[in-house]
Amino acid sequence: MTVAVPWFEDFKIGDDYSDVPAVTITEGHAAIHQAMFGDRLRLPLDHVLSQCVTGHSRALVNPSLVCNLAIGQSTIPSQRVMGNLFYRGMKLQRPAFIGDTLTTTTRVVGLRQNKRREGRPASGMVALEIHVQNQHDETVMLFWRCPMIPCRNPNANTGHEDDFTNMPDIIEPETLLALVPDWQFESFRTRVKAPHFSALKAGSIIQIEARDTVTLAPELVRMTLNMAMTHTDATRSVYGQRLVYGGHTIAMAAAQLTRALPGMLTILGWFRCDHVAPVFEEDVLESQVTIESLLPVDNKQGAGLAVLHVETFACRQDRVKVLDWRLAALFA
Repeated sequence: MTVAVPWFEDFKIGDDYSDVPAVTITEGHAAIHQAMFGDRLRLPLDHVLSQCVTGHSRALVNPSLVCNLAIGQSTIPSQRVMGNLFYRGMKLQRPAFIGDTLTTTTRVVGLRQNKRREGRPASGMVALEIHVQNQHDETVMLFWRCPMIPCRNPNANTGHEDDFTNMPDIIEPETLLALVPDWQFESFRTRVKAPHFSALKAGSIIQIEARDTVTLAPELVRMTLNMAMTHTDATRSVYGQRLVYGGHTIAMAAAQLTRALPGMLTILGWFRCDHVAPVFEEDVLESQVTIESLLPVDNKQGAGLAVLHVETFACRQDRVKVLDWRLAALFA
C-alpha cells in the first residue's frame, strides 16, 4: 500500500484538508525557532516585558514561528511541491501565546495549469486558502499561498485556467488598523530605548550588513510538520538538491528585519511575499528594508504601523534576489 500524495490532476475546487494534527506551541518550539534564526523581536524574548505590554500572563509567540507552523500544517496538498511561489493577504488577526493550540484548515480555491514548454513536464499552480484557529475557535490567521505541483501525466492538458485574483495582495488601511491589539504601548516605550514609531521616516532604505547562513533547514521542516518532499529528499527536488522551505527564508529575513528596526513589536500582516528564486542550505542571505509608508494608530498612545518592503538576496557567485516581501509591522 502506498500513501496517496496528490498530483496536479487530482485537485478540484473546494477540496478541504482539515485532517491535520493540531499543534500546541510550547517553550520548546520557541527555543528551537530562536536557535535557528536569532530573531531579536523583544516581546517573545522578554517574558516580563511581554506581560507588561500585552497584559497576558504567557509570553507572546514570535509571529514567524506562528506562520511557519501554519504553513507546515497546510502541506498535505503540496507534498509534491516543486516550489511555493507566493503568499497573499496574510492577516495575523490575533496574537498567539505560549500554550495556545493552533488548528489549520486548507482549501483549494483555484487551479491554473502552467503554459507548456518544450522539454518541460506539465505542471500547475494550486491556490490554497489557509485558515488558522486557536483552542477557542478564534481566527488567528487567514491567508493564501500558491504551490506549483507536477502533473502525473507529463503531457497533461487539464484545461485549468482560473483567475487568481481571489488571492488579494491588498489589505486596506482600516483592516490593518483593526488588527492592532489593545496593548500598553507606553510600557514598551518606557522600557525599550530603541527607536519607536515617531523616529521612523517614510522612504528610508536600510541595508543590513550582517548576513546569515542557512543551516538546519530539514529540522525546521520536521518541527513544523511540513510534508513537502523536496525539503528533505534531494531526489524529489527539480534542482538535484534539497530545496529550503520558503518559511525558513522568510524567518531569516524577519530576523534580519529586527536588526534594522529593533523597536518593532510584532508583524500584523503580509500584503504579499514572493519566492523569486530558490534557496539552498548553506546559502548566505542578506536583506535590504525600505520603509514605504507610515500609518499612525489613533488613540493608541502614539503607536503606528509601518509598511515595509524587504528584499533578500543569496550571496553566491552572483548576488541573486530570492525573496520579495511586503508587510505591515507594529511599532510603539
